[in-house]
Amino acid sequence: MSNDAEATLAPTTDRAGHVEQHGIDFVPDAERHGRPRELFWVWMSANVIYLYFVLGGVLMLLGLSVQEAIVITIVGNVWWLAVGWLSVSGPASGTPSVTVMRAMFGIRGNRVFGGGLGVAIGLFYEIINIAVATLAANAMLALLGIELEMWAEWIVLGVVAVLSFVLSVYGHATILKLAPWFSAALAAAFAVAAVFIFGAADFSYTPAPMETGEHWAAILLGYAIIAAGPLSWGTGADYSRYLPRSTPKRGVIWWSALGGFIPSVVLGGLGIVAATSIDMTDPQTAIAEIVPSWFTPIFLGIVVLGSITNNVLVAYSTGLYAQGLGVKLSRATTVVVTGVLATAAAWWFVFIAPSFLDTLNASLELSVTVLGPLVAVYAVDIFLRRNRYDGVALNDERPGSPFWYSGGWYWPGIVAMVVGTTLAVLMANTTLYVGPIAQALGGADLSALLAPVIGGAIYAVLWLTTNPYRDRMLRPDAVNGQTRREGESGASAAPDLEADPGASAPLESEVLA
Repeated sequence: MSNDAEATLAPTTDRAGHVEQHGIDFVPDAERHGRPRELFWVWMSANVIYLYFVLGGVLMLLGLSVQEAIVITIVGNVWWLAVGWLSVSGPASGTPSVTVMRAMFGIRGNRVFGGGLGVAIGLFYEIINIAVATLAANAMLALLGIELEMWAEWIVLGVVAVLSFVLSVYGHATILKLAPWFSAALAAAFAVAAVFIFGAADFSYTPAPMETGEHWAAILLGYAIIAAGPLSWGTGADYSRYLPRSTPKRGVIWWSALGGFIPSVVLGGLGIVAATSIDMTDPQTAIAEIVPSWFTPIFLGIVVLGSITNNVLVAYSTGLYAQGLGVKLSRATTVVVTGVLATAAAWWFVFIAPSFLDTLNASLELSVTVLGPLVAVYAVDIFLRRNRYDGVALNDERPGSPFWYSGGWYWPGIVAMVVGTTLAVLMANTTLYVGPIAQALGGADLSALLAPVIGGAIYAVLWLTTNPYRDRMLRPDAVNGQTRREGESGASAAPDLEADPGASAPLESEVLA
């Protein structure tokens, strides 16, 4: 099908070059369009970024060997499969992730554990992207002989912020349209950089020896830092919700996962190799030691563009999360409001904070304590619910609606998050804080390994033993008898099999069909 034909089929509510009309509301079947492979380019464009290059170098700064750092980079990024798994809830529900999470926390509980945490995490990554892009842009201009006064550097930050948020305001279709082009440009530039990085690499590099306990602590800390990348993307449904309900789940999972995994591992690997020959405490400056002078401004341009493309997705999801707080603003408006807040905070990071890299590392380490349990609860809910989500019911915020639960709160999800996050904090070992469990284990940080498992397990047990799920007739995972009695047809929300509470559940093999 030609691009013109595809554009004709796309609904006017979601067309490239026009501001997207939908936010956290339900996307009707008549407005669904697209193919799973489009998700690859969305995630690819957002993850061909300088941050992963820096994180590869951070692993080496922890004192790990090249082989250990590469293994940690691969294993930590396996979490991208979880991002793909969460993405299947988009076509099933026709809603973004923050709306799906009402099934896990309740209408009111989701404003804290879905919308609230989502806005906090989104703002954090928006700040990182604006700060990194601003620092790189200023360095690039200096190399080109343009010396800026302080006020001019502030203007650079403002320009970066505007470029970051304008595409997010336009929304889903515009992002899909431009993602392949951003991906190609960034990948080509990093491919050229890779030639110079490998040419300067010291393959005889050997790290300083460490005590066994200290060594394992560094390995686990490195894993937590790498895992924070994919774990921060509990927003897969945001970009898949326009796909038709019949879209194969395998395609959604694998195209989403590969779009994030491939650039994360490749760029992390480049950072590891670069760290054998340059000082990765200041990689933006040190990179000039191993690339030709003509390429250094280009490399810094990659950093700027990659940070902006990553921020496009981050800002888009943050705007949706802000709507999930219950504010009566359009998606485009919430993108602008959260963007202004992130820009102000980024100004502090760039021009006031004493050490941006130290602050970045500590923040990434601590973010896993929340992100791990949150992604686990979401993933387990999809499995237990057989990916059955009624997008119409999820948008019903009235008391007594299917996802109102107990006063607007669903305690299994809330308890799982509180317990999982608390244990993760106790097990964390960061540059700012060391939990008592980590201290007892000689500094070993198990938060990224055990917290998701514990949080997910608690949720599964409570889900299966708590009303309404003890009584199959009351399960609000489809358009069931309860919803019909409330006078809602919900005809577009689920197939007939799911409308019959007494119908047999699909086989487990059908979950990934």
